[in-house]
Amino acid sequence: MTLTDSRYPIGRYRPPAKIGEAERLAWIEDIERLPAELRSAVADLNEEQLSTSYRPGGWTIRQIVHHLPDSHVNSYTRFRLALTEDNPVVKPYAEAAWAELEDAKSAPIELSLTLLDCLHRRWVLLLRSLDEEQFERTFRHPELGTLTLAWNLGLYAWHGRHHVAHITRLRVAQGW
Repeated sequence: MTLTDSRYPIGRYRPPAKIGEAERLAWIEDIERLPAELRSAVADLNEEQLSTSYRPGGWTIRQIVHHLPDSHVNSYTRFRLALTEDNPVVKPYAEAAWAELEDAKSAPIELSLTLLDCLHRRWVLLLRSLDEEQFERTFRHPELGTLTLAWNLGLYAWHGRHHVAHITRLRVAQGW
């Protein structure tokens, strides 16, 4: 895998060995900026462009836009569970199957842009209220094991940048 790999345009998520306050603050800013960056990435795209896959066999831009709040609402819920329960087991979801549901393939993107904006405003309020000890709280993911909230914060900061890069790189490649 290289940075020219269309599946991972910014590389895979690789958190630092020690996640400190500086990393957490930067990641919270990434979470806060994502809704505006996504809106900018999809600005003025027409229906045909929204129906274009970012790579052969990949999701369309529309599916990516709908995927982001689907995924991030799951993460937000995991944060709340970890903050209110002792190392809860979280349920994974079949993201590829969700992307094939009719709403993900055909709904207006404004629905998910608005959902992401509201979700991230609320999430950022929560994130900014947490102290270092709370970021060390954990949840258990059946596929990924026990994860800290700090690690998960980094993952979702990366996740947003990852998918915006799918869209912006496609726009450049297509001359949109």
